[in-house]
Amino acid sequence: MIILTIFASIAVISILCWLMFTQAVYALPVSLGVSAGMLAHDSGTGTLSAILIGLMTAGLTLFVMQFLLLVLSSTWLRLIVLTAFVMPAAIAGYCATYGIVQHFVAPPFWQTAISLIGGAAVCTAAFVRFTDMVAARVIGSDGHPDS
Repeated sequence: MIILTIFASIAVISILCWLMFTQAVYALPVSLGVSAGMLAHDSGTGTLSAILIGLMTAGLTLFVMQFLLLVLSSTWLRLIVLTAFVMPAAIAGYCATYGIVQHFVAPPFWQTAISLIGGAAVCTAAFVRFTDMVAARVIGSDGHPDS
């Protein structure tokens, strides 16, 4: 029974890590959407209205990011936009890795070091996914860049 529990724990941690890497792109839109929804709910709107405001805020944030990456011609401006969207993913990756590592590693120095590596890995994965999202929109269905 203990071996089954160990394998189940490893499977759950693996699934959560995979989910973290694939969904890290949406860290900023989700954060802004939840914040806007909570602010709307706290200001007196109903629950359904707050949910709709949160969803619209998250969608608008993602749309603005993709629009800016398509419109901006300067590489430095694109890098600034990407950094604004990748940094929350890096923070989420650090926090998630720290939450996992603190159960397995005793010294706080190594907990922080491994968590920094995890945050950097999630940051890199989010950066690659963002650039893939933009590249998919720039290159048309025929495989040639749109003009």
